[in-house]
Amino acid sequence: MSNTLTSKPRLTTSAMIASIADEGQETRAAPFGHALVDLAQQRPEIVGMTADLAKYTDLHIFANAFPQRFFQMGMAEQLLMGAAGGMAKEGFTPFVTTYAVFATRRAYDFIHQVIAEENLNVKICAALPGLTTGYGPSHQATEDLAIMRGIPGMTIIDPCDALDTAQAVTAIADHQGPVYMRLLRGKVPVVLDKYDYQFEVGKAKLLEEGNEVLIISSGIMTMRALEAAAQLRKDNIGVAVLHVPTIKPLDEETIVAQASKPGRLVITAENHSAVGGLGEAVAALLMRRGVRAQLDTVGLPDEFLLAGALPTLHDRYGISTAMMVQKIKSRL
Repeated sequence: MSNTLTSKPRLTTSAMIASIADEGQETRAAPFGHALVDLAQQRPEIVGMTADLAKYTDLHIFANAFPQRFFQMGMAEQLLMGAAGGMAKEGFTPFVTTYAVFATRRAYDFIHQVIAEENLNVKICAALPGLTTGYGPSHQATEDLAIMRGIPGMTIIDPCDALDTAQAVTAIADHQGPVYMRLLRGKVPVVLDKYDYQFEVGKAKLLEEGNEVLIISSGIMTMRALEAAAQLRKDNIGVAVLHVPTIKPLDEETIVAQASKPGRLVITAENHSAVGGLGEAVAALLMRRGVRAQLDTVGLPDEFLLAGALPTLHDRYGISTAMMVQKIKSRL
């Protein structure tokens, strides 16, 4: 019997952490941290606060640059949010970082009561959104958008890449009121530079045109949507890609205008549970406006997800580029 086995390369534990860049893809290191430092040089009211996760949210770059404006609150997320609210009342603009699960699930009441009810100028930037870690339900924030969408006055941002993340830092600092932003950290892909892109709070951006399919996407799924569109074009399937970086408030007019074009399959794509995220927000919008469209969604199932290597999990739960292409072809 031969001892030679043919198999895929073995995935190591590094494949479980929040790296979303493909091999050889252009990346930019710590776009959030560097953008915040650049902005803080002109904005003395900006402070950085975290719950023992500066290194893992790229806030350590800010801490090194402005040690007197950095506050390490320890593993106490409720205290972190309460203190951020107090800082905002004193005229500061706190940029608060932790993991998305801890911000939304553990500290929700403090965000709701201390920050949002008083419309305070706190910017919550939360790492490991959706399925960007393989460490199981304790760290997978698959429901964070649903949780935060229910808070009145909360602006919600889900950036696609390093460019989106960096530009959003300045935009949310200028925006008055609380913001929840999904944070892409580490070596983050750069994909939107090809589209003369400029982030604006509350605005969707049409990146690609196509007659057969419209993908309405947010976050890292816009990167996957662009990859899927390129693959489908080889089969003469035209795919439009509408990037929606602001989940709340939605750019309703742009979404309705694009979804109203006749004869196109409309697919929403999100790195989030199918419950309570972009897909349901778009579906409710189109129903209210009387838009009749073939509508389907690419998103995570309504269940607790497994631990494992991210590439395997993304295939299993349908948010990889290959699975998106397969779904679109099956619908067409």
